[in-house]
Amino acid sequence: MVRLNYLRIYLVISLLFGGFGLFSSCSSADEMPEITQEEIMEEDAVDENRDTEETQGESSIIDEDTGPITQCTEAGTNQERATDIANPVNVGAVDDRSCYSNYNEITIDNTIWGIYNITDGSNHIDAPNTLQPRIERSLSRSQTTGVGSFAKFTGTVRILEVGKTDNVGSDGTYIMQAKGKHTGGGGPNDPAICLYLAKPVYGDDGNGNQVQQSFDIFREQINFRGGSGADGREIVFLTNIGKNVPTEIELEVGFAEDPNDATKKIHYANATIGGVAFNWNIPEPERGIQSGIRYGAYRVKGGRAQIRWANTTYEKAEND
Repeated sequence: MVRLNYLRIYLVISLLFGGFGLFSSCSSADEMPEITQEEIMEEDAVDENRDTEETQGESSIIDEDTGPITQCTEAGTNQERATDIANPVNVGAVDDRSCYSNYNEITIDNTIWGIYNITDGSNHIDAPNTLQPRIERSLSRSQTTGVGSFAKFTGTVRILEVGKTDNVGSDGTYIMQAKGKHTGGGGPNDPAICLYLAKPVYGDDGNGNQVQQSFDIFREQINFRGGSGADGREIVFLTNIGKNVPTEIELEVGFAEDPNDATKKIHYANATIGGVAFNWNIPEPERGIQSGIRYGAYRVKGGRAQIRWANTTYEKAEND
């Protein structure tokens, strides 16, 4: 562009003063080649292409569903919970209880993302008004309780949207959970030990509209084995992550030696979100008999939830 500007200045001066013989022979046409209109247009096009390429290089991930929110679609209605695509990139067995959209995948910048979209009221598998919609993946459980037994999941999550209601307490969607049965009864048959809940944080979109711009992540943890409801669980704030921001996550659930008493064990659920550790010891470890993990999108009491997962891995160990 610098060369082109000098050439344009030369042409303008030549047109203004060339007829008055003000230029010496050192400014002859032999030393300053003629620039045609086609060449000028070609160089403009090169710069415009360069600008376009620089803009495209700052690519953002765009795969959000902005269409109408409905309970069910024909394409999203599966007859069996285990309905899946062939060779899914996300690890684990799918549990699809939403007729809004089936699990599918998209490749962006060489990364394959699993898509988990659910809407309010879209659970077409269970009895009406009983269980919440979900598309989750279940990982095989570590079935022993010896020190060193564990289940470990890693992945990259992007959150685009979570459930929104008129009640703040009902807002949000679970993105993963620690599972595990216990001895002695109490609570549901297959209880959740702790669930990682994303709640919306709103901001102005520049046009006067309040939209979901980031998400507060909470751990909804049991107070005792089988605990549920306000008395049985506590919600603890962990961190905040931005909308559509790929965030590394790790969750390990397992048994370890009690650091305060070598004759006892702890049952732990340790998460790392965006590089920050959030460790927690599960109550009544002596009653725990399993360590399990599920992830995806679960619960939407209003509106729609859109969760993306990539780079998922899973490992486990079983020690008596």
